[in-house]
Amino acid sequence: MNRRAFLALAAVTPLARWLPAFGTPAEKGARQLRGDIAIIGGGVGGIACALAAARRGLRVLLTEEYDWIGGQLTAQAVPPDEHPWIEEHGSTRSYRLFRTKVRQFYRQHYPLTEAAQKEARLNPGQGNVSRLCHEPRVALAVLLEMLAPYLAAGRITLLQPFRPRRVEMDGDQAKAVEGVTRWSDRLVLEAPYIIDATETGELLPLARMEYVTGAESRRDTKEPHAPAEAQPHNHQACTVCFALDYHPGQDHRIEEPPQYRFWREYVPQLQPRWPGRLLSWDMSDPRTLQPRAVAFHPTEPGPKGRLNLWTYRRILYAGHFTPESGIRDVCLVNWPQNDYWLGNLYDLPPEQAQRHWLAACQLSLSLLYWMQTEAPRPDGGHGWKGLRLRGDITGTEHGLAMAPYIRESRRIRAVFTVTELHVGVDARAQWLGKKPGEFTAEKFPDAVGTGSYRIDLHPSTGGNNYIDISSLPFQIPLGALIPIRVENLLPACKNIGTTHITNGCYRLHPVEWSIGEAVGELVAFCLARKRVPRQVRKDPQLLQDFQKQLADAGVDLDWPEAIAKTPR
Repeated sequence: MNRRAFLALAAVTPLARWLPAFGTPAEKGARQLRGDIAIIGGGVGGIACALAAARRGLRVLLTEEYDWIGGQLTAQAVPPDEHPWIEEHGSTRSYRLFRTKVRQFYRQHYPLTEAAQKEARLNPGQGNVSRLCHEPRVALAVLLEMLAPYLAAGRITLLQPFRPRRVEMDGDQAKAVEGVTRWSDRLVLEAPYIIDATETGELLPLARMEYVTGAESRRDTKEPHAPAEAQPHNHQACTVCFALDYHPGQDHRIEEPPQYRFWREYVPQLQPRWPGRLLSWDMSDPRTLQPRAVAFHPTEPGPKGRLNLWTYRRILYAGHFTPESGIRDVCLVNWPQNDYWLGNLYDLPPEQAQRHWLAACQLSLSLLYWMQTEAPRPDGGHGWKGLRLRGDITGTEHGLAMAPYIRESRRIRAVFTVTELHVGVDARAQWLGKKPGEFTAEKFPDAVGTGSYRIDLHPSTGGNNYIDISSLPFQIPLGALIPIRVENLLPACKNIGTTHITNGCYRLHPVEWSIGEAVGELVAFCLARKRVPRQVRKDPQLLQDFQKQLADAGVDLDWPEAIAKTPR
């Protein structure tokens, strides 16, 4: 790629704003801040961790790389993927409060119709994927509201933007994290506990911790869906999301993206086979891997029996708002057609990772341009030139989400690793010699949270098609949050002790929140008892006391038996 082409691509990626700052740090001395806990990463897990620690009276240093806190919910612009019992079970009190506050925000600040005002379980976008599809900036407003009293009291110090560059270690203890701000100012954060809540486990290599990437071997994990040999560079696809509305009779076509010709002709080389071009309305069915036709129409339901992608992740539904409000449907595009799997975003030389991020941006822009100009319509025509990119919804000038949606992170080598045998329906049925419906997921005595989602792996950079298999409502074991060696650097995101396979069900919004909340409570418990996390897990009385603390805070530790045996 020549320099001119690179700069053209860099202009449409959020990483561009960091290029000058993340060169050589300024020579002046670093500022230093000290707290009880330093949380690096203000995504879903990081926010939940900060809230839990602050309500226990700890002094929290919370950092975030992007202009918006909230990770998947905001900067990545992904409506929450949730299980069907989320309103009552399988999360935490604080996560359910977040959901309640999102609905309250729409009721208090938006011109809802009388019918929508009365909906107890209002779904602002009426999207198919979730019972709470909403705008990322509403999630941002709610998260800031939840943080506000702790920010005012000085219990939480929010440092934004901040990117880690170095972790100071003393044997098995992390002492400090040094990072840079937007203008290359060096900032050192010191705390008894340091939390990696970044989207890709950025602190793990900086701290020289033992970690895993990609797919483990079947020999190591005994998982039926693991490959015969380990594939550390085989990561799930990432996606650069974007938001659209539609104005019939208007022309909102963007300029042809530089890589459009490539993506227009691109045929995925996956195993099992993808049915044709990526930019089409034909895809692989995630569960059967057979060809599946989907529909797209911004004003009509679409053919009966076909998923209409317009409503799939719709985050605003015009029918919920008064006609004079001018609010239109807004669709969030996070589809198979803009999943990017031609390369990874980490554990590569920086220039290679940057190229893949730029290419992922180009794929999303190419999908939009194709929909505006060439995509087949049900009436036999081609393209909807009235589709309008809504960068105001995602908070960017270029129109795409601030950050790529990351499905798979570096993962700690933990004292306990969750495998497919613990949560996968078919794997457990074979292992236990029982039929589905006769057993639950593994009952973990050290449970610190719950979650539920299918084991859903998107096509990967190793050339695999979907792995989408049934799982059981599961628990989060404390052992998966504890590194095998390092004492005080803990994960609070998608970087816990799961495998490539089980990451597919532990990576979703409510699970990440539960992980972060458990870690925040754990740090407060350890500081109060003058113990370290592995001691809490090993000592039955300490573990019981900690689990009681979690339960008192509103954390679900188990599932009702009837739900626990229900496959997803």
